[in-house]
Amino acid sequence: MLGSLIPFWRRAGRGMLLLIGSMVGVATVAGDEPRLTELRPPQEVLGPEAVPVLLDERGAGEGPAWDPQWGLLTSGEGHIFRRSRTCELTVFRRDAGSNGLLFDRQGRLLICEPVRRRVTRLDRDGTLTVLAERFEGKRFNQPNDLALDSKGRIYFSDPVYGGRRDLEMYDNDGRLVEGVYRIDPDGTVHRVIAHEVDRPNGLAVSLDDRFLYVADNNNDTVGGARKLWRFSLRPDGSVDTQSRTLVYDWHHTRGPDGMKWDASGRLFVAAGRNRPRPPYEVQEQPTAGIYVFSPEGKLLTVVRIERDETTNCAFGGDDLRTVFVTAGGTLWSFRVNVTGRPPWPPLADRGDGN
Repeated sequence: MLGSLIPFWRRAGRGMLLLIGSMVGVATVAGDEPRLTELRPPQEVLGPEAVPVLLDERGAGEGPAWDPQWGLLTSGEGHIFRRSRTCELTVFRRDAGSNGLLFDRQGRLLICEPVRRRVTRLDRDGTLTVLAERFEGKRFNQPNDLALDSKGRIYFSDPVYGGRRDLEMYDNDGRLVEGVYRIDPDGTVHRVIAHEVDRPNGLAVSLDDRFLYVADNNNDTVGGARKLWRFSLRPDGSVDTQSRTLVYDWHHTRGPDGMKWDASGRLFVAAGRNRPRPPYEVQEQPTAGIYVFSPEGKLLTVVRIERDETTNCAFGGDDLRTVFVTAGGTLWSFRVNVTGRPPWPPLADRGDGN
């Protein structure tokens, strides 16, 4: 069961922050489950004014990605929305059918398109290139989220949420593959995870290219996985599937979704749920928010978001110290003390060189 809430409660305008105490029992790579008193907000990560603020009531179901020129892009209502630097919300790409979004190191937008069952890249001039839509002749399920390594290799997850008609990605035993794939710079596509996770969602490659983190979120199945896994990566970009290590288990609430790194190697993970959704999520207290893990995999704190469902996050702003959060179609943000480490913009354009 959830423990008591840490007595830390602040309000600013329409936003609020709660730092959750003892969470549901889990095993982590850093050791035993942290106690309530160990989850004080680390000042090197979150300052006293780190208060989530509600920015928009629509257009932000998933995908946030920051660009210094365009502002923040999000997936929502079937489109890609743009929240400009002057806070104007417009449709950036109509009927995109998108989910996860990520800028590569050249400032091109990588897009998971579950509706069209493919991964694409949008150049700055508006040219759209299909990067992957089939593997071994079979159409993908529903490409969901992406991550990049330092060599420009793209990793994406391919789960199935909702209806299961017209699926093609079955293995030789007739078992549906909800896998993870890698697109190399030469355009070749490789499957790196097949059945080693239940239903992959968010992905993150560690800053040193040593590990692939996989959000295993089978949230519409009773007893399905709600776990964050870590896999070792080989220099050629393949995954050592025998290295699977549990980082965190959300048990009876909604599992992990999108995640991003800060410059110190801390992982910010969108997860949890506020209202129970029996029989799938039956937590007794709210758990939705951004879970912050140390480089060793220890849960440091949880920044509560008051809307269901908390789906993804991204660092942005001129100093990359604003965390944007998508939750139930709404957009939130809060400030942190350490800059983020997205692939874009280049380090020289980040203001502080971190």
